[in-house]
Amino acid sequence: MKVRMTVNGVPYEDEVEPRLLLVQYIRGMLGLTGTNIGCDTSSCGSCTVLFGGESVKSCTLLAVQGEGAEITTIEGLALPDGRLHPVQRAFRENHGLQCGFCTPGMVMAAVSLLNENPHPSAREVREGLEGNLCRCTGYHNIVEAVLAAARSEDLS
Repeated sequence: MKVRMTVNGVPYEDEVEPRLLLVQYIRGMLGLTGTNIGCDTSSCGSCTVLFGGESVKSCTLLAVQGEGAEITTIEGLALPDGRLHPVQRAFRENHGLQCGFCTPGMVMAAVSLLNENPHPSAREVREGLEGNLCRCTGYHNIVEAVLAAARSEDLS
């Protein structure tokens, strides 16, 4: 089937197998490997992307469901001049990662959360990220990173 979508501001048009998952399309066909495949069951959130501005687990959608969609991956958050998005910067500055495998999905979920709730409490951050799993950090620094990003003047 033919699919057309915009990923990170770039339009794409490709022929795909009807059963191809969006995460497989993003990684395999577009070469955007920052979106990770973790559990293949939508439990871990490492494949989270913004789909029309909303965070979704890209392993739960078929590529053909992306027809006409605007999708942002972790690679699309940074500015063209290389400056990091405030959430990316906050994760780096607050050590919101350890092994880094969950980080792209965690960052994308945090961006979506802050778009919906620009000034969350720590509890709201924890609830907002509960669909994304980290096996290393214990979440403390991740929550601190999201709260720091929320305080950032650059977040808008």
